Amino acid sequence: MAARLEHVPSTFTSKGSTNSAIKIQHGYVSAHARRLRGSEIVFDRITVTGTENLIMAAVLAEGETILYNTACEPEVVDLADLLRSMGAKIEGDGSNRIRIQGVGKLRGTTHTIIPDRIETGSFLVAGAVTGGEIEVKRCRADHLTAVIEKLEEAGVVVEKRSLEHLKVSAPREIQSVDADTLEYPGFATDMQAQYVALMTQGNGTSIITENIFENRFMHASEMVRMGANIRIEGNRAIVIGKTKLTGAKVIASDLRASASLVIAGLVAEGETLIDRVYHLDRGYERIETKLRALGADVRRIS
Repeated sequence: MAARLEHVPSTFTSKGSTNSAIKIQHGYVSAHARRLRGSEIVFDRITVTGTENLIMAAVLAEGETILYNTACEPEVVDLADLLRSMGAKIEGDGSNRIRIQGVGKLRGTTHTIIPDRIETGSFLVAGAVTGGEIEVKRCRADHLTAVIEKLEEAGVVVEKRSLEHLKVSAPREIQSVDADTLEYPGFATDMQAQYVALMTQGNGTSIITENIFENRFMHASEMVRMGANIRIEGNRAIVIGKTKLTGAKVIASDLRASASLVIAGLVAEGETLIDRVYHLDRGYERIETKLRALGADVRRIS
């Protein structure tokens, strides 16, 4: 007897409307609508991308949309600033409640995107862990308050020369300091991996707790290959320093893991070869060029 299995796609139409449909077929979601309709939406968990996606959908939807438990990150505010300059009606961005009144169309505009706070923070950590000094210009110190405070607790000297100009000087000895990732304005989860690299050179034991994403310590096993003393217990990484890192062949599992392995490689003795660095290019433009300008011996190979 032969049997044939068929996947029946899931299809549903939004409540009270016949102008939209969503299909889930072969693992993909396909959605279409003549025009979206405003609604009140509560996020179960704070999500940056979710907040941004619904803001963009709501600005051209019919009627009013209110979003609750929204992300407060600077990137959300920057998106709202852009959309307002295009004619969107948005209130409350930067808070946990955003109100959007839909408009018929948007117009063109000119907008300067805010500096990347995670790239800035990554270079601050790189300067601290290598025992050097780095100046970062055209950044936003006010977007990095939690990261700067944590670096200062570890003994790093961060000089705020202006709102857009930071200088970091490494201490003689890095102190081990615990860190918990939190939604903005807390310590960013996107700085967790880089901070783990810094703590491998700390004087003592530090506990880094990841409260935002699951399974985000994949970089730890790669650092262990380099000699780091890291133990993972659930959502906590226990880092015992100071450990001598040595070059090794490691694999980058994601964007921030890539950056943390580059930072670890800078302080390691010998050569470190990082595979799958295509992840790195998602968040860092020509990072190897910038590091070479600072005196690092780093290059991209095919």
